[in-house]
Amino acid sequence: MRQFALATLVSAVTAAVYGPIALLWWRRARVRGRTLRLVAAVELEPYHAALLRQEATGAAAAELVLGGYLRIDEEGAAFLTEQGRDPARTPAHPMPAALLEAVRRHDPEAVSIGWIDWCDDFAERRSAYRSERDAVLPELPRMPDGQGNVLLTCLTCVGIALVMLFWLLAAALLVTGRPHGLREWALTVVAALGLAALLLAAKAGQVVRERTECGDPLGDLVRSAPHPAFAALDEEQRTLVLGSIAERYRWRGADTVVHEEADDEADDEDDAWLDEKVWWEDAYEYRASDEDEDEPEPEPGAAPPSSG
Repeated sequence: MRQFALATLVSAVTAAVYGPIALLWWRRARVRGRTLRLVAAVELEPYHAALLRQEATGAAAAELVLGGYLRIDEEGAAFLTEQGRDPARTPAHPMPAALLEAVRRHDPEAVSIGWIDWCDDFAERRSAYRSERDAVLPELPRMPDGQGNVLLTCLTCVGIALVMLFWLLAAALLVTGRPHGLREWALTVVAALGLAALLLAAKAGQVVRERTECGDPLGDLVRSAPHPAFAALDEEQRTLVLGSIAERYRWRGADTVVHEEADDEADDEDDAWLDEKVWWEDAYEYRASDEDEDEPEPEPGAAPPSSG
């Protein structure tokens, strides 16, 4: 009778522990399958994928270089070609068209792609294009993991504590029991297997999470291939494009004049402040010298004035 009750209780507790694990596996497997199906149906536009990789500016510059709109020298300065200056000729895609328009605003001054990417209206148009393209992406379901649910976390901790207490009591009863006959030995083996399964419950939950984890399928799709225009560049062209993107301060195009005027105004303000400071110092010294001249000299033999 003791072995029967012990085997029944251990089996019930084991089923209660592995039931939520099985439910978690079922839910995560469904979410994983749905996520993979949604991502498989996504057709990423090359510039959208480049935007998600933070490489859209380089891809647009590469297309302009390949199309003959732009030339970049060894110092990172970008210049328009005759074709690039022709207003009737513009790339069909909005991203290289926006970059070409930005370079035209600075023509004939030398400007780097990095300066345009950092300080020009091109960044706003790029953000607008990304918002437009992100809107067509499917909303991927969230993988259930229980994180952030305080109530579930507390219940899990209480359940683990109760299961551990039960396991210790059941193990003590199993060890101290004296089974007689084949039936009691069979019940004892069932109880022992149930206790061993309870010890592996945490490992089983970890295995379920690992095998149902789908990773980042959308990110893998985004990183699967570079932009076609950037991939078509030869090694020298790729180096020039990347160098112009990295150069953010030296070649500022038409903005150079604005910054120089601002620097001149700042220098004028500093000079005015220094002149005012010198004037106050001179005035103070002049007043101090007047006070020294106005003070009467003591007569010879006269006693010095008392401090009291």
